[in-house]
Amino acid sequence: MAWQLRLHGVGNASAVELGSAMATIERDGAPWLTIDCGGEGLTAYQAYYGDMPRALFVTHTHLDHVAGFERLFVTSYFDPARRGRVRLYVPASVVPLLHQRVGDYPNALAEGGVNFWDAFQVIPVGGSFWHDGVRLEVFATRHHWPETAYGLRLHGSMVWTGDTRPIPEMLARYADAGELIAHDCALHGNPSHSGIEDLEREYAPALLERCLLYHYGNREEGEILAARGYRVAHPGQVVGLVEPTAAQAEPA
Repeated sequence: MAWQLRLHGVGNASAVELGSAMATIERDGAPWLTIDCGGEGLTAYQAYYGDMPRALFVTHTHLDHVAGFERLFVTSYFDPARRGRVRLYVPASVVPLLHQRVGDYPNALAEGGVNFWDAFQVIPVGGSFWHDGVRLEVFATRHHWPETAYGLRLHGSMVWTGDTRPIPEMLARYADAGELIAHDCALHGNPSHSGIEDLEREYAPALLERCLLYHYGNREEGEILAARGYRVAHPGQVVGLVEPTAAQAEPA
């Protein structure tokens, strides 16, 4: 099987030109699992695939990562083939936050009679979950507040940090099999996000070589990071992935 990562957007919350940080893991050229649901990212997804995601993992609930959910709700609810079948894998501690952000409104539809989550199959997850017979791992990151943001690992293939400060202890455990590491990084860090000097201080050169930097502020920042010798993600980019070594379920 051929695996790859398609980047729908790579910017921070203010970098509209770069699109909201969002990606899809593809298997054999088809969308397999989408990470997050930002507004610009969802537009890019729909423009490329001509469809909406059918399976998503949510890293956290800042609006640049979940602002597309109302559109996804409308598309899913009014399509009988999709209603209640769009899988949302959500870390358990994020479920109430996601409900507060996108699901907690007096009437999902003005006509009444509809719950926001009727459109989806919400699957709360812990340290791991199964999707399409493949086991993925989930780990906490350092973003804004404890137990609110998480990363994703497809063993042996790729790690998506989501928004985070440096997390050397987590990557020592969850990126120890040569995975590509898509990592939050701008030119300058802040209390919720990594800057390049933070990564250089916290990570060994061998780990930095595996990093694909995203969530930066503008194209100029990306060019500066690239000039420093780093691999920088671009909107619409497709990155080939190594065949996963994740556990797989026996066919039923």
